[in-house]
Amino acid sequence: RGRLKIAVAAMAARCRLAARFHHVHGTNVRLDASRTRATRVESFANGLCFSQEPLAPGQIFLVEIEEKELGWCGHLRVGLTAHDPQSLEVVPEYSLPDLVNMGDTWVFAITRSHNRVTVDGEEARVRSPAWEPFLLIERVRIPRDTLVGRSRPGRYSHILDDLYKANVLPATARRSRIGVLYALQPDGTADMHIVINGEDMGPSARHLPTTRPLYAVVDVFASTKSVRVIPVEYGFPSLQTLCRLVIQKHIVHRLAIDGLDLPPPLKSFCQHE
Repeated sequence: RGRLKIAVAAMAARCRLAARFHHVHGTNVRLDASRTRATRVESFANGLCFSQEPLAPGQIFLVEIEEKELGWCGHLRVGLTAHDPQSLEVVPEYSLPDLVNMGDTWVFAITRSHNRVTVDGEEARVRSPAWEPFLLIERVRIPRDTLVGRSRPGRYSHILDDLYKANVLPATARRSRIGVLYALQPDGTADMHIVINGEDMGPSARHLPTTRPLYAVVDVFASTKSVRVIPVEYGFPSLQTLCRLVIQKHIVHRLAIDGLDLPPPLKSFCQHE
């Protein structure tokens, strides 16, 4: 148990350090002072960003979509690269195909609804209930609550939120949360996984080499205008989070929370925080 606590603490410290963008980025990207928010200021391309540090096995790099821009086709792209951003003479205009064509790079284009990866001969995975406190990806266990993006309930929530009862957004919507990680395999390689609002989309790339450090790639492309890095704490859920999970498990949808005899801050936390 002592070793487990030390490992969790080390992962938490590493995640806090890596939860920001690298100072090397595309020419149309502007970072805020903390380097946790990336905004594409013009056009639809040259929006490539990287994690500040290479990721450890099982460490997720998670971003939330903050702003969208009408008039462009395409959405956020995420992945991993073995290229140290500092070593790039010029940051490529696109992650797909430019950065991928440089080799040792794996990028997945996020779409509104067709993100799940299926492999011939494999059985479809059963989606775990949204109220389970942890997301399990092979031997990796991540607190689910931080991974889930939530819209603010309103008059048109039923139109914007395809998974209304589960309080989960469509993949490309504002406030949607998308992450990338890699899981080690017995043969010494790794599989890349994309996580969208707390759900594992499956291994979108297999047999990644682990002999070189792997950085997260976030391409703020086309209709995605601004994203923010979300720190993920690897530990046990708080009592407040566990209360929310129990409440959400027993209600029809989020608006029913208004009728519960709960303190207003807890209602707000259960609905959309």
